[in-house]
Formats: sequence, C-alpha cells, structure tokens
Amino acid sequence: MDLHITHTTRYTYDRPVSYALQRLHLRPQDNAMQRVKSWGIIVEGGQIELTYDDHYGNHTNLVNVTRGATELAVTARGVIETHDTAGVLGPVHGTAPLWHFKTTTRATEADDAIRALADRLAADNSIPALHAICADILDAVPYETGQTYTDTTATEALAGGCGVCQDHAHILIAVARAADLPARYVSGYLKLNQTDDQTASHAWAEVYLPDLGWVGFDVSNRISPDDRYARLAVGRDARDAAPVKGMRRGAGVESLIVTLQVQQ
Repeated sequence: MDLHITHTTRYTYDRPVSYALQRLHLRPQDNAMQRVKSWGIIVEGGQIELTYDDHYGNHTNLVNVTRGATELAVTARGVIETHDTAGVLGPVHGTAPLWHFKTTTRATEADDAIRALADRLAADNSIPALHAICADILDAVPYETGQTYTDTTATEALAGGCGVCQDHAHILIAVARAADLPARYVSGYLKLNQTDDQTASHAWAEVYLPDLGWVGFDVSNRISPDDRYARLAVGRDARDAAPVKGMRRGAGVESLIVTLQVQQ
C-alpha cells in the first residue's frame, strides 16, 4: 500500500524567541515493513543545522529556530510503500544492544499491577499470550484523550484507568521489561479507516522475541501493525522516539498545533 503523508507541526510564541532548538525524528527509513518512495522536510522560521543518525538508528535533524521568530512550522511530506508482515520486523540490531531495551525509564517503571501481568508473560511469551495481555491492558485503560499528558507514566495511566496510544505503549513496554524481554517504543503513522485528517501521529510497542526478533503490538487497536502503519523512530520510551521534541530559552507562552493527513 502507498501511504501519502503530510505532517505539519506549528509552534507559535507570544514573545520573540531568543533561542530554541527542535530535534526532529521525521524522516522514515527503509526496512522489511516499508520503502520510502519520496520524502522531504520543509522548515519555516528556522533552519536545519545538523543531520545525523542517533544511537537507535533514527534519522535525526536539529533545527535552530530563527532568533526573534514568533512562529516555527515543520512540514514532513512524502509517500511510503508499506507491507503487511503481521508486525514482524525481524532480528534487526543497531548500535544499541538488546539489554539496553530491558532497562527501565521513568515512563516505563513497573508497579505491582504491571508485575502481575509480567508474571504471566514470563510464563508464556508467545504471540497469542502477548495479544491477550494487550487486550487486558486496553480493557483496564480504555482509549480516551485529554486525561493523560506527555509525562504520564505507565503506572499512572494504569492506575488512572484511561489513556492514549503513548500510555498503552508505555504499559506494554513496562510489562515486557519486567518479564525480562527487550521492548521499545515506536513512533509513526496509521492510516485510519474513517478519515484522512488527524491531529497527532501514532505510537505502538515492539517486543523482542527469541525466535522472531522485533514484533510490534498496537494495544490501542488490538492488533499488530499491518500495511496501514508507517514507522518513524524507535527508543526506550516516547521521549527517545518523539517525532518533534525541543527546548526553548526565555519567558513567554508557547502553543502547538499539529495537522496530519495520511491517505492511500
């Protein structure tokens, strides 16, 4: 399937910017699940100062916001040919070793409720068992926007009883790591059936299984990624893999609007 994607992130500032830097993970790469047919990034109100591949293999751009600017807009646009591999990326290894994806982060720490799920996974880490755990996570944390935040942890979302794809991915990652399985966060795009227009990118989790390698699980939709999904970046949690993340020096209020179209 060819996915035609246009993703714009627009920051506005109520005072002219003295210094701001944005890290972009907005350039997808070829792998077993996808082939990038065309892609480009346009920056308004700043410029790309540095391009490199980070320690997770993510293609990264650093954008320096123009001094005195009151708006920054970053648009990523292109076409990705996707393939349905039933969520299996395979035994793909980068610079970061597998044990690194067993180490916890603040967002993916385990409590008793997460460890109870991990005990089940430690006893049976088959694909059906993982899907059953994903279903239990979604039953315990139904998808609901506006109730969690970018810094909400897995334990907080599970205790709160609602969340979004970021929270679901963090919970599954926490469960897998507590069961001594490598797990990581994946940011990307999902072609929705109902509409082409969206207000945010998507996220899911991957667990490394000895016989298959990395396998993806989208808790929010109760499936493994198929050809409606396109990958952007990976990391230990959402902070590592976020499509756009930055810092700013100085006072003032910042607002953010994201527009996204994913079309077939």
